[in-house]
Order: sequence, then structure tokens, then C-alpha cells
Amino acid sequence: MYSKNDLIDAFIRLGIRREDTLLVHSSMKAIGEVEGRAETVLDAFIEYMEPGLLIFPTHSWDTIGGDRLVFDPEKEPSCVGILSNLFMKREGVVRSLHPTHSVAALGKEAISFVEGEEHIDTPCGLNGCWHKLYKRAAKILFLGCTLKRNTIIHGVEEWVGIENRLTKHHVPMKIIMPDKSIMDRPMRRHSSPVRDISFFYDKLEKPLLYKGLAKKGKIGDADSILCDSKGMVDLTADFLKRNHDLFLDDQPVPDEWYRTDTK
Repeated sequence: MYSKNDLIDAFIRLGIRREDTLLVHSSMKAIGEVEGRAETVLDAFIEYMEPGLLIFPTHSWDTIGGDRLVFDPEKEPSCVGILSNLFMKREGVVRSLHPTHSVAALGKEAISFVEGEEHIDTPCGLNGCWHKLYKRAAKILFLGCTLKRNTIIHGVEEWVGIENRLTKHHVPMKIIMPDKSIMDRPMRRHSSPVRDISFFYDKLEKPLLYKGLAKKGKIGDADSILCDSKGMVDLTADFLKRNHDLFLDDQPVPDEWYRTDTK
């Protein structure tokens, strides 16, 4: 059974720095048995990252849509795991106002980090939280999950203008604001020629490891990957310039695109 200190030691071994901006995609189940369970995992992250900025995605794309078009950030659960749901209830945590791809943040500059999401009309728009991760050169941790959870890559496809990744129409969503007023926020949604384009984002793992932009390790029992967001975004943007449809299938990224030892 893992203790809080065991988890903190694992963060250090993986290369997470206390002053980092760190976003955590997570699978609590993958970590294994922890004293105090999920709350202890959060205690470890919050204690260790106290000088930095700690972020969890708190997405609601799975529940906001169809007949449910009003996003209440104080009540809407996250659809991306127990750690995200518990984290956004912790003291001092602030949640962004994005109806489908919100995040929750705690620490240095957390309020300014989440500000402005109500003005974004796409899932990962420029100057929104996902773009701010890139601008801050944040670290992104995949804790017990693969790069198929790599939301920022949706952003890269959006930022470089890949066609057929967003709906052409806007869905008439609304946001309940902190003062309880209701703001109209028409939103475009993710769309692609394949059922789930993120299923193929894990083909980035091999090039990222080769380029030194990712490191693998264990946190508890969880196979984990720590990525440099800026390097990952820049490398992915270069790949997409070569092939706009890179993520429509499971074919690997050609070695010659990133390796220096190929002819």
C-alpha cells in the first residue's frame, strides 16, 4: 500500500518540479492501493506542487449537449475521473467557465489562468486554458493513462487549422456565471471523419520519447508519462504540416520525420 510520501518520491523520480505548471490526466484505479485512497493522492499533489500551479481537467463534454445545454460550474460533475471531481471541491481551487472542456486550478496565478474561458467558442481555443498550457511551457502528466487522453492535441489540430475537426455550426449553450446570471455561449464541438480521433494520439509516444520531450515512470502501480507541453505541441504541429490527416489511422509517425539517425 502506497503512502503520500511514496507518491511524492515518485513525482520527484519522474522529473516533476515543485514550481512547474502541471496538468494531470489521471486514472485512480491504475495507481493501486493508497493509504487514504484518492484524497491522499490529491494531498500528495497539492503538498508537493504548493509553489507551482496544479491543474486537472474537469471536462463535461459527455454531459453538456443534446437537451442539456446549461453549464453550471459549481454543480456540473467532471466526466474524466474521480481525482478531477474531488480536486475541484478542494479549498482554493478555481474552475474555468468553459462549458465542455473546463479545467480546475490551484496555486500560483490560478485565477488568471482560468479567466476568460467564457469567451472561447471552441473546445480548445487560442488564448484559452489549453493554449495557456503551451504558452507557460507546462508539464502534462498522464497518470496511469495513455496519450489517447491528450486533450491538448485537439488544440494543436485547431490552432494549425486542420479541416473537419470542428462542427461548422454552433450549439446554443449557456453558462451560469459566478453572479448567477446566465450567459449565452454558442459553442462549436469536436468533429472528425473517424469516430474518436484521440484514439490515435498515442502514436506520439515514440517520437516524444526519442526527442526527450517525454519520460516514462511509475507512480504507485500506474505506468505514467510526463510530457513537455511546448515541445509536444511544436513537434505535433510540424507533423501535421506534413500530413493533415496524421491522426485518422493507426499508422506510426514515419521515423525520418523526427529521427536523426535515418537516411
